[in-house]
Amino acid sequence: MFGSQAIAIESRAAETYSDRSEAMTPDEALLILESLLQPKSLNDLQQTVFCQSWAGQNYEEIAAGLSYDASYIRDIGSQLWLMLSKALGEKVTKKNMHVVFRRYQQEQMRQSLGSYGRDRAVVHASDRLEFPNGVVALGSPFYIERPPIELRAFSEVCKPGSLIRIRAPRQMGKSSLMHRILAHAKQHGLQTATLNLQRADRAVFSSLDAFLRWLCANIAQQLGLAPALADYWNSEIGSKMSCTIYFQRYLLPTVEALVLAFDEVNRLFEYPDLAADFLPLLRSWYEDASEYEVWQRLRLVVVHATEVYIPLNLNQSPFNVGLPITLPELTLVQVQALALRHGLHWATGEAGASKLTSLLEMIGGHPYLVRLALYHLARQEMTLEQLLQAAPTSTGIYSEHLRQQLSHLQNQPQLAAAFWRILSSKGHLEPIELYKLESLGLVKIQTGEIQPSCYLYQRYFQDQLGKEETA
Repeated sequence: MFGSQAIAIESRAAETYSDRSEAMTPDEALLILESLLQPKSLNDLQQTVFCQSWAGQNYEEIAAGLSYDASYIRDIGSQLWLMLSKALGEKVTKKNMHVVFRRYQQEQMRQSLGSYGRDRAVVHASDRLEFPNGVVALGSPFYIERPPIELRAFSEVCKPGSLIRIRAPRQMGKSSLMHRILAHAKQHGLQTATLNLQRADRAVFSSLDAFLRWLCANIAQQLGLAPALADYWNSEIGSKMSCTIYFQRYLLPTVEALVLAFDEVNRLFEYPDLAADFLPLLRSWYEDASEYEVWQRLRLVVVHATEVYIPLNLNQSPFNVGLPITLPELTLVQVQALALRHGLHWATGEAGASKLTSLLEMIGGHPYLVRLALYHLARQEMTLEQLLQAAPTSTGIYSEHLRQQLSHLQNQPQLAAAFWRILSSKGHLEPIELYKLESLGLVKIQTGEIQPSCYLYQRYFQDQLGKEETA
């Protein structure tokens, strides 16, 4: 098997919610607390007391660090535990809050596992199944949340001047999450605009001026405004200043808040000079929000497929500020929930977990690959054993996906050679090679080493690329 005879999916064990809560950071716990207390919100001092209590500090230590009297901090804590007790319907104290939060998370997951199992209209009607292709529609039962990612993103997008960065390889759910963030923003009265850079003509990337004009015209159109570029564009002050003034004096004054989402930003990485000019501009808009009220109306969502290999000054890069979100693979528990939503009732219990573990050993927790498997299993076209046996071959359900990946490599022989070095454990990757392979989802970095993302890719590409190496 791949790696040390088997792919490591959380050490080949299910990542349960109890595991996650024991390792929960204070910030993650705070997000759950704030969701429980809605519509009420905590002040800065209450948030600090909660986070430091979660981290194990006593009231005296917290008070000393904040220069408050210990009795006052104790009163703040007592108020917090009282509010939590009312919200959860059980007594919460400083000593038992970790246990209570763990129990709360377990109950949330049980509800997630059971909700679609109880809905016969969803789990038994084959015409309700969705073939996995592109963005998972809003309201679809086949979107699986990955807590606390959604909660954290929803909270952040409502903050003035915020920046959210979503990173993951292809077909990991980046755009599906982005659309849910935008939907949440709309529900809270924020206006939204989306720019998918894969839909831009090549001519748009010919120069910074062409790109910024395209950007401004698109956003104006989505907001129902005339482009009016000629009124604000001035060649003497340059494209970046013209674009900034266009936002500051024309776009932003027309809205109370605008969430601007950039999807497929990694396409910019193919134009290093353009990226080196535009990305620092995004960073400057984000920083202006700390000083100018009009820029607080802008909230940015930046979606890209992999790490940025374009060299940028740390003080100019938008990729080291704001809220970073890296989408993880689905856990066994989440795959079980998704299986139930496909009507696969055998997926519950230890026997079901064992079967799904064998699936994860082949494809990892890659959302698209998981959904494709569950779709075919729900249609009763094959057994799980048959699916796994054929998976890395040209006759399996992943054949089209694998051929597409192979085509990407064949069109770039140097990239194919780089991937072969990883498959055969020979040599290293250049930054641009790593960027391209990671964006395709073919490799991942685990314990400091670059390796194929899953056993499916290991098997298939060792065979296909091995033939070319020996030809």
